Amino acid sequence: MIFFQVIFWVSIFLILYSYLLFPGILHLLAKNRSLSEESFSPDELPGISVLIAAYNEQEVIGSKIESILACNYPRERLEILVGSDASTDRTNEILQTLSDAQPRLRIFLFEERRGKPGVVNQLVEESIGEILIVTDANVMLDIATLREMVGYFKQTGTGLVDSQMINTRLNKHGISHQEKFYISREVRIKHNESLVWGTMMGPFGGCYAVRKSLYLPVPGNFLVDDFYINMAVLKQGYNCISNLDAKVYEDVSNDLQEEFRRKKRISAGNFQNLSAYGSLLFSNKPGVAICFFSHKVIRWIVPFLVMVTLATSIYLGMELLIYRILALLQLIVLVIPFIDYLLRKIKIHSIPLRFISHFVLMNLALLAGFIRYIGGIKSNVWQPTRRNQV
Repeated sequence: MIFFQVIFWVSIFLILYSYLLFPGILHLLAKNRSLSEESFSPDELPGISVLIAAYNEQEVIGSKIESILACNYPRERLEILVGSDASTDRTNEILQTLSDAQPRLRIFLFEERRGKPGVVNQLVEESIGEILIVTDANVMLDIATLREMVGYFKQTGTGLVDSQMINTRLNKHGISHQEKFYISREVRIKHNESLVWGTMMGPFGGCYAVRKSLYLPVPGNFLVDDFYINMAVLKQGYNCISNLDAKVYEDVSNDLQEEFRRKKRISAGNFQNLSAYGSLLFSNKPGVAICFFSHKVIRWIVPFLVMVTLATSIYLGMELLIYRILALLQLIVLVIPFIDYLLRKIKIHSIPLRFISHFVLMNLALLAGFIRYIGGIKSNVWQPTRRNQV
């Protein structure tokens, strides 16, 4: 009986530690700290290559290129490389027209799908910039984004810099409010990791910068390229940081099915990265092991911890009232997504219920991703998440 009580409370502690206690400790450690303000002078700015992997992005690719060219970065030190991953819409046509008018733009029109990591790997080989800016087609840049990201590479110990994703177009009828809350909280946690140890646990992937000399090609079947690249930089002994002043804009996901599919893919990719970089859980670099375990690995196993807490509370509840109550509370939480679904059918939208529903379903996506991972992953070909959803 005592053994199962210990298992129950250890599992509860790990969940609360990762979601509440660890972020709280980070917040206290990061208080009154700031990133170095050392930066390049205008004459020192390095050459950069902006890399975009695009698949059927006819609606946004033109605006994306315009947002890059509108940045206050010297044109002569900037090149834009776009790889179209066998797009079937008008993406290739639009890119061809843009490249004819813009000498800073180089396009690569691939005839067979190779997945985002495969496209980015190829673009890196073709690039000439000292700093690589890897960005998605649907993520728009602020005028100062490029300078803000590049500036921190003045410090020789900096290997990767993330931007701050600002989400737009919130909609109460879907999960956009919940996604915005989750993303904003993750931004703060990653920024605090940067302030305390320089060990940010993965950029958001929409727009980040990395030294070309530190870039390691992503394996052909890996699903989450940005985290792989981030961990490669940390493994080589360099810092990864989040710069809140480098702002980019993206429509937040609002459709539950789309977000479930995306997080399932990310989950499978997370376990691939754990297999590749599990050794960093024993890193002697301050903060790497702590942040990797506390911020990422525990989160990835939360579905299993929930199953353990439910099973042990049901078993213990056969003799102890408190565990019967705890088991009942867990079962109520698990059925909330169904209740939320029924309420949505009659056009009742409860934001508090939606937060719980979002948490449960996203952890189910983690579990589904793990199942996909153990089944074997042979291809990283992707379908971009639909945005601007209603």
